[in-house]
Amino acid sequence: MGETCGAVTGAFMVIGLKHGSAANWLVEGRVDDRENGKRLNTYRLVRELTDRFAARHGSIRCKDLLGCDLSTPEGGKMVEEKNLFRTVCPGLVRDAAEILEEIL
Repeated sequence: MGETCGAVTGAFMVIGLKHGSAANWLVEGRVDDRENGKRLNTYRLVRELTDRFAARHGSIRCKDLLGCDLSTPEGGKMVEEKNLFRTVCPGLVRDAAEILEEIL
């Protein structure tokens, strides 16, 4: 769809798995402070990753990173013709993983 880069999305998922919680957010009708703290820390880490990735690449949007709109036939053709999934995406995956490792 050309929105959030898949490498960035994957990094968000890792942050959620490591720092999020599957427990209920509500305990006896109120927000549990410990769970709220986990949620806020998760948001902070996601924001840090987003900011650092965007600082390196100018955006976290696939359309911007690849320079074409994957949601259109023309954009899909351009990706194939320029071999962008093999030439651009590996570096984006590497950078997302590197930033993730630094902040975790």
